[in-house]
Amino acid sequence: IALTPAVAALFREAFGDRVAIQHSGLSDGERHDQWQRIRRGDVDVVVGTRSAVFAPLEDVGLIVVDEEHDGSYKQEESPRYNGRDVAIVRGQRAGALVVLGSATPSMESYHHAMTGKYERVVLERRVLDRPLAAVAVVDMREEYAAEGPEVILSRPLRDAIQARLDRREQSLILLNRRGFATAVFCRQCAGTLDCPNCSVSLVIHGEGHARRARCHYCNYTARVPAACPLCAGPYLEQSGFGTERVEAEVKKTCPGARVARLDRDAIRRRGALGSLLSRFRAGEIDVLVGTQMIAKGHDFPRVTLVGVVSADVGLGIADFRASERTFQLLTQVAGRAGRGEQAGEAIIQTLYPEHYSIQLACRQDYPAFYERELHFRKAMRYPPLVSLVNTVVRARTFSGAMDDAADVVQKVRDGDGGQLRVLGPAPAPLGKLRGEYRAQLLIKGTNRKRIREALQRALASRPELQRRVVVDVDPLSVL
Repeated sequence: IALTPAVAALFREAFGDRVAIQHSGLSDGERHDQWQRIRRGDVDVVVGTRSAVFAPLEDVGLIVVDEEHDGSYKQEESPRYNGRDVAIVRGQRAGALVVLGSATPSMESYHHAMTGKYERVVLERRVLDRPLAAVAVVDMREEYAAEGPEVILSRPLRDAIQARLDRREQSLILLNRRGFATAVFCRQCAGTLDCPNCSVSLVIHGEGHARRARCHYCNYTARVPAACPLCAGPYLEQSGFGTERVEAEVKKTCPGARVARLDRDAIRRRGALGSLLSRFRAGEIDVLVGTQMIAKGHDFPRVTLVGVVSADVGLGIADFRASERTFQLLTQVAGRAGRGEQAGEAIIQTLYPEHYSIQLACRQDYPAFYERELHFRKAMRYPPLVSLVNTVVRARTFSGAMDDAADVVQKVRDGDGGQLRVLGPAPAPLGKLRGEYRAQLLIKGTNRKRIREALQRALASRPELQRRVVVDVDPLSVL
């Protein structure tokens, strides 16, 4: 949705009024009007997010899935689908050409290209032969040793931001974590402020009297107490940091800079996103701090510096795609620098400078990353070499969720004749979500049809479970 207005403007410039827009940010009336225009045949080009793949165009000749690796193509609620995969099936049935575009393709798409299922087309050079941004890695262990554990912006990054301000150039600062502080803990009893509905810590938003603790999953919100709710001790400390804290730190370090923030909290108001991006493009903002929303496809010619704070924030997640996502995010955000006439620079702060996803992202070497990651996927039997189905069973109690999941696992094993590999049951990484406990099982196999039939048989024998089970084929996240 963040990219749609810019892309739509380019297409309207080329094709005039015969362009329609489709995304969930439109009002119901606007979406209805656009849909009817497409049905009447008044439109030749439809631009939109994943739902645009269902647009009622009569004679589809070309489907382009830009940034095909992006997780937002996957719908995580029922009906679950991946817009990229639907585009491929629709293209096959319509006899249309499907183009999947990305500087950092998903492992699955690149694997299809390498095995001959897709045709691989490589753009060897950047537009106008502009060089890639120079990338420098800052080892934050050395920064902590020199300046203490509270440092957020390293010395090289602070100096680089100031140099851009002196030259009247712009900077992007990425941290893929919202909020001011990621947790509150008590120094007396070590208790934390947790969400009553989910098994996660509450994230602190705002400063001073505006401080609130919020859950990013169920949106539960509470005031930050003055004393620990468990032991009544007055020694509450904040730990971790998000984009709000980084924004405050940039303002403190560079008092004269015009600083803004782009994350989900900053653009809740209708029109706020377009307004913020327009101001940045017009040069009214010097430093833009944001989450992954700033890493995707934007073209800002005045940006010559990209800083990544905590580049390894995604590596500790219990998900086999963690390295792939980290590599994609770092490579994409580094590509935002140097898109104009001035050369670009990216500074990446990390505690793990030797990790292959960070090293290869700095070199922007996708083929080398693919080979290294494929070695890991082969050893652990994960996609793209096998098919994977993630099944989550929900219940009011932890034991209820685990017992029901164990029953499903046993029925799948009994019914498949040993052809499939079933992992679990185990508590899901997010063990409780919106008041329900969650148990998880993963089914791996080379035959997707066999997985589906075995799981359908198992669930058919427990019809009362079906409303409490989520089946995710080809999951992008196993949390």
